[in-house]
Amino acid sequence: MKILFISLGCDKNLVDSEYMLGKLIQHQYEITDDEAEADAIVINTCCFIHDAKKESIQTILDMAAYRTEGSCMALIVCGCLAQRYRDEILSEIPEVDAVLGTNSTEHILDAVTRVLAGQKYEAYEPLEGIEKHTEKRSLSTGGHYAHLKIAEGCDKRCTYCIIPSIRGPYRSVPMNTLLTEARQLAEQGVKELILVAQETTLYGIDLYGKKSLHLLLRELNKIPGLQWIRLMYCYPEEIYEELIEAIRENEKVCHYIDMPIQHINTAILKRMGRHTTREDLIAKIGELRAAIPDIALRTTLITGFPGETDEQHEELMEFINEIEFDRLGTFTFSAEEDTPAAEYPDQIDEDTMEARQADLMELQEEIIIDKNEDMIGSELLIMIEGKVTDEDAYIGRSYRDAPDIDGYVFVSSDRELMSGEFAKVKITGAHGYDLIGELI
Repeated sequence: MKILFISLGCDKNLVDSEYMLGKLIQHQYEITDDEAEADAIVINTCCFIHDAKKESIQTILDMAAYRTEGSCMALIVCGCLAQRYRDEILSEIPEVDAVLGTNSTEHILDAVTRVLAGQKYEAYEPLEGIEKHTEKRSLSTGGHYAHLKIAEGCDKRCTYCIIPSIRGPYRSVPMNTLLTEARQLAEQGVKELILVAQETTLYGIDLYGKKSLHLLLRELNKIPGLQWIRLMYCYPEEIYEELIEAIRENEKVCHYIDMPIQHINTAILKRMGRHTTREDLIAKIGELRAAIPDIALRTTLITGFPGETDEQHEELMEFINEIEFDRLGTFTFSAEEDTPAAEYPDQIDEDTMEARQADLMELQEEIIIDKNEDMIGSELLIMIEGKVTDEDAYIGRSYRDAPDIDGYVFVSSDRELMSGEFAKVKITGAHGYDLIGELI
């Protein structure tokens, strides 16, 4: 039997998809990327913001056509949209045969088996505890890098965010489980581990009574075969001294941190339910750069939050211009139902939000162009991601670049390079968000 698997949304969702793929492959199902030949289609959905919800619904509707008119005998919907809108999916899209909630990916084999036998199926485990996966993941990232999900859920309750409702409270994966998985991934050829969670910085606080991400990093650093360990989703107020020391002292831990700040104006941050102020953020950024001078700082912002004034937007612009983040992404505010921020009376119109987003990204592009020009003449170790078609050139990433969201380093080489291989490169030029180099 052939199964098409579609994974939408974030890299945490991707890890869930890889676990489900691994279970199905181990039980002799064949994976296909052709909708027309699939006996079953599984969609792991996202609904974090409006655009993600829209994409998930459209994907379900597109695949439903293969359920009614093609050879597909099972359409299964998993993940965040399935958790949040179970009843609506089942009543309004009759082509869907099964729905699995966010803490029910272990049931994927049972779901496929039951549906192919002609039954409807639902699985919604309580949003507590951590799923226990006995099968190896089937990596979808090429095999040279992989995400390691170290925790599930969130306790922050930001006023714009629905995640705690659909993913549950914060709960860490036991360290021994993570280390076992990391060793297995390294044995499979993974060179880079990207640590992800809704929030990585609180890792271990529920299991061990204290923040333990620094301890996890030290143990991961000992694993043979791994060369890069990258940190994502570190809330600024939770970044602590021992963590900064662990980033600085463990040679495999990239000098890179993804630290979503969302805004800089203290009043806006308070309305967002964030636990920082402008002064806190400036101090944290200063602390990181003083301790690790070559650290690459990535952040994300929300523009057009209800009540944001022109003056507050300008304050954010001035801050970004002053701080000069190495990497930055911006989202327009999405009014998600059942969140406090969606009910705030002073909503910003879409045109204004998009104009402010464009302002921020135009400014950031100028900052990145200047920063990349400053990189010319320097040497970087890069991981090869692939070859440029019909050219003696390759695409790579430095420690400063997370896959799929940051820039690339393009390098010319007469020597054949393989994906996952590391190469030393001298930077000779810059083009927008990307660097150009030559092999040393």
